[in-house]
Amino acid sequence: MAERTEPADWVRCAGCGALVYGKRWTRTLHVCPDCGHHGRLTAPERLEQLLDPGTAESIGPVPALHDPLGFVDSRPYAERLERARADTGLPEAVLCAAGTVEGQPCVAAVMDFRFLGGSLGCAVGALITHAARTSLERRVPLVLVTASGGARMQEGVLSLMQMAKTAQAMAELDEAGVLTVSIVTDPTYGGVAASFATLADVILAEPGARMGFAGPRVIEQTTGEKLPEGFQTAEFLLAHGMVDDVVPRVGLRPVLGRLLGLRAVTGPLPPGDGAAILRAADDLVGRDPWHSVRLARHPERPTTLDYVRRLVDDFQELHGDRLAEDCPAIVAGTGRLAGTPVVLIGHHKGGPDLGERRRRNFGMAQPSGYRKAARLMRLAAKLGLPVVTLIDTPGANPGPEAETGGQAAAIAENLRLMARLPVPIVAVLIGEGGSGGALALAVADRVLVCANGTYSVISPEGCAAILWKDPQAAPAAAASLRLHPGDLLSLGVVDGIVPEPPAGAHQDHAAAADLLEAAVTAALHELIPWDPDRLRADRRARFHRYGTDTGAAAADWSQP
Repeated sequence: MAERTEPADWVRCAGCGALVYGKRWTRTLHVCPDCGHHGRLTAPERLEQLLDPGTAESIGPVPALHDPLGFVDSRPYAERLERARADTGLPEAVLCAAGTVEGQPCVAAVMDFRFLGGSLGCAVGALITHAARTSLERRVPLVLVTASGGARMQEGVLSLMQMAKTAQAMAELDEAGVLTVSIVTDPTYGGVAASFATLADVILAEPGARMGFAGPRVIEQTTGEKLPEGFQTAEFLLAHGMVDDVVPRVGLRPVLGRLLGLRAVTGPLPPGDGAAILRAADDLVGRDPWHSVRLARHPERPTTLDYVRRLVDDFQELHGDRLAEDCPAIVAGTGRLAGTPVVLIGHHKGGPDLGERRRRNFGMAQPSGYRKAARLMRLAAKLGLPVVTLIDTPGANPGPEAETGGQAAAIAENLRLMARLPVPIVAVLIGEGGSGGALALAVADRVLVCANGTYSVISPEGCAAILWKDPQAAPAAAASLRLHPGDLLSLGVVDGIVPEPPAGAHQDHAAAADLLEAAVTAALHELIPWDPDRLRADRRARFHRYGTDTGAAAADWSQP
């Protein structure tokens, strides 16, 4: 490892210009205590901050071409390399090490912007690939810390090839089911941004870090347009669905520790409490369907985030569809439910606050929300983690933006993806289950409904307006649609009913959460031992029988 440099007595913040005492600058991890600007770190400093003390094991060097073109501009490229090595004490622009973060093993490849702007050349490509191969051999996650101005021009087209080379290395980790995490620091541009930096399973960014293929100066000079404030910053990227989260430097280690600890459960699990789920339709005899509709819509009913806060340990919310935006109506992330690592995805209406409900679009997702859910499901499949979905939506989004964003295709893709997912899926209708917006998260091995939840092809009001020609006929439509839990169980659409507190989930969130945890845990404990072929075959058979002569009776899934 290269030696770390001692801080100056005083450091001037590049963000606000304030002078910070050098030792304080070190204690704050090079983050300005006045404005929060994140100063650059050298690769040795970064490794020291990220890895647990005493765990760093150097990886490399590896053979690579140096000066393959004999390039000369104002001076020979070979001289530039020697100058960079002398100035930084590093052989190249990336430093690799194995170690642990919060006790979790990983391989880390950290870029250093001081070395020719962190440019991507043959040696950098070789080191990133070597780190990925080491990660593959040891079956431990790969952590990438990026800082780059782009490709190394002095190495010509061979520099360009490093993008494909590193992308191929990332693909090998995907095929092997090894987690990859990238931490985007300022700046990350060009070939690095368009290869390994954005191919990781989880992309975290430091506050204010900029990332893109073309830099803002190039864009403005080429297009003649003035870019908006904050363009390409971490916060801009989060809003546009390109990164999973913006994490201050002081919080990186805990977040990384949670992510690196995600592993598939192996071995038998203790049996779940079968009594936690009601499986007989007569358990809810006499319930008024319209009453169920009103309770399912109650503004104080527990939301997905309410349940997450009470039930899921180490929850790390992940954002964005990697294409356009982050949909606030869908919450998705990783965590542990009763000790079992899971990927959890759910509609989120926003709770009783009207402003928050509007921001969350009342739980009606944009197409980016379904794509975010699909991205997390693919991550679950890669890592072998079960998926739990919590469904609470009036239905698909009726707005024009959803249609121009490809809503129908996004829902259809989720239906196909869930049909072939090789991991257990448990879906729970915790409130409203409206049309395709609900089904997009409900192609599952076990579908449960809370005692005051609903599931329907259309809202009772919509059905009444179309068929009765009278919106006031909604109660009659609710009864005819047979959308309350007892009917859903009789129809075989759900496998069981999750009990609620006597007065309803909205009256006792804690008790409702306990009941939900018991039901989901019972379903997961049954499904986790199943192999992927059995899961897929049973799931496909389940949906195949709907509408056939055998579809009227609920499946007896209480037996193995």
